[in-house]
Amino acid sequence: MTSKERMAAAMSGGRPDRVPVMCQMSVGHMLFQTGASPSRFWHSPDDYVEALLALRSVYRFDGILVSLHGHEPGWEGRIASVSRGPEGELVRWTNGDETFFPADDLPVVRPAAPPERPAFDRLDPESLPERPGYIPVSQGLRFAIDPERPFEAVERTVARAGREFSVHAEVTSPLDYVLDLFGFEQALLGFVDDPVRAAAVLGRITDGLVTLAEGLAATGVDAVKISSPFAGAGFLSAPFYRTFVMPYESRIARAVEARKARAYIHTCGDIHDRLELMADSGASGIECLDPPPLGRVDLEDAKRRVGGRIFIKGNIDPVHTLLAGDPDAVKADARWRVETGRPGGRYILSTACSIAPRTSRVNVALLAEVAEAHGLY
Repeated sequence: MTSKERMAAAMSGGRPDRVPVMCQMSVGHMLFQTGASPSRFWHSPDDYVEALLALRSVYRFDGILVSLHGHEPGWEGRIASVSRGPEGELVRWTNGDETFFPADDLPVVRPAAPPERPAFDRLDPESLPERPGYIPVSQGLRFAIDPERPFEAVERTVARAGREFSVHAEVTSPLDYVLDLFGFEQALLGFVDDPVRAAAVLGRITDGLVTLAEGLAATGVDAVKISSPFAGAGFLSAPFYRTFVMPYESRIARAVEARKARAYIHTCGDIHDRLELMADSGASGIECLDPPPLGRVDLEDAKRRVGGRIFIKGNIDPVHTLLAGDPDAVKADARWRVETGRPGGRYILSTACSIAPRTSRVNVALLAEVAEAHGLY
């Protein structure tokens, strides 16, 4: 089987030749391992795609996730100055903003003026754009989507992959857009004080994300990941999830699946109390399933509860095992997960969340080795 065929079988409930391997790589890990210019990696689709493809080959992953898309052309023309040092690059922009690009982490934006947030109780949901113009990456960091080239990095990766390996794209949960738009405090108070308005805002944002996800599916990707990092039990209750998360993510998942691509939901932290809810979403799979101490998901229990209905992608601890563990510990942990996840199919060996920035290349490369030795069907 090719890697593409192996992933397709695992995601559809078929029988692959062995357990496939595919991990999401953090931006910091890709920078640290490739030595790429942090600012060019962030802004240039050429640099970004080349880094993805190079590390996929090194690690022998059966698939690759393209999480950034819509890179803005002409970005270098907005640079006023660049300072480079061992810790990274400081870019000063012509509008007065500054961005520090670490050598092993996400960029940090220092705006010339603090951003203005709309008032939750006065926002007309219909005033929101029909299609999102950015990706809410993390902690206020936004990645702008160029409307003329919204899928360029994805399209390039699909073309390079051919029929060799699986390519996945990504959209972000509507909840994340609400938290980013209003700020956490105002957004969460809004959900409590005015749930009707909250639902209308979520619905409007979801309309645009469905369009975005359909466009990604049309590029020929094999799957679209729905990134939902704040929807775990450590932050949101199961009733909140059922009301304000699942219905909207389900719309995106079903739209992707209707276009013959697979959808799967990525939720960080503890999801042990909502596995069945996630399995009912219409998505083909779920990712992360953080084990203790990051979460409370036991792979054996998850396989028993939902493994016959959806595929599971996980759930090696990326910090305590893959980052901090020695090679023997990594191999032992990966082997246990392969042998636990393999029966019945629908399993992809992966870290629970992203590979941490300074994880050794040796440890990551062991995952494919373990799958080849112990993941045969």
